[in-house]
Amino acid sequence: MSVHIKICGITDLAAAHAAVDAGADSLGFVLASSVRQITPEKASEIAAELPEHVDKVAVFRGPPRQDLLSTLEGFDADVVQADFLSLEGIRKPIPLPVFRETLTSPEEVVAVVGGGRFVYEGPHSGVGRAVDWELASVVAESGQMTLAGGLNPDNVAEAIRTVRPFGVDVSSGVESSLSVKDPARIRAFVEAVREAEKDLVKV
Repeated sequence: MSVHIKICGITDLAAAHAAVDAGADSLGFVLASSVRQITPEKASEIAAELPEHVDKVAVFRGPPRQDLLSTLEGFDADVVQADFLSLEGIRKPIPLPVFRETLTSPEEVVAVVGGGRFVYEGPHSGVGRAVDWELASVVAESGQMTLAGGLNPDNVAEAIRTVRPFGVDVSSGVESSLSVKDPARIRAFVEAVREAEKDLVKV
């Protein structure tokens, strides 16, 4: 089983190249208010330099649907990630709904995603706070869950073995300082994921 890896909070081309070179499957560009926020134009500029096989993800935090659509006009993303209510009715880019620990139940996730892809994280994005992995392992049975929140090169292997997610998402856990991605930490994170996935049995 291959675990999908997303490096989020990309703000410059150097970080993007470091993530791609390490073997990331997706790169996240934060278009919402955040210390890692970049403009749609900057995201497009970076994305244009990346290989086609890497998903370019436009990342939002619960904006009104019309604001989300307006912002996306400036960035031709492959995937759009936002709280699930903001993505209602959106088919392109590919919607990637976010469900938050303590705010949604596994039953609600199933009702919305129907076995499809989704992100599961804590109430606040990008703050390096891990969710309850035991609870997350139950939610992971709802579909193709990407686990986010508090992951880093030192704990991602344990998270994968406990939760058995479809994918993992990291931002602050591969930074040398606030919003500055560290190529060495990105490589270490990807290597830890690839080592841990060897223990997963494909069903």
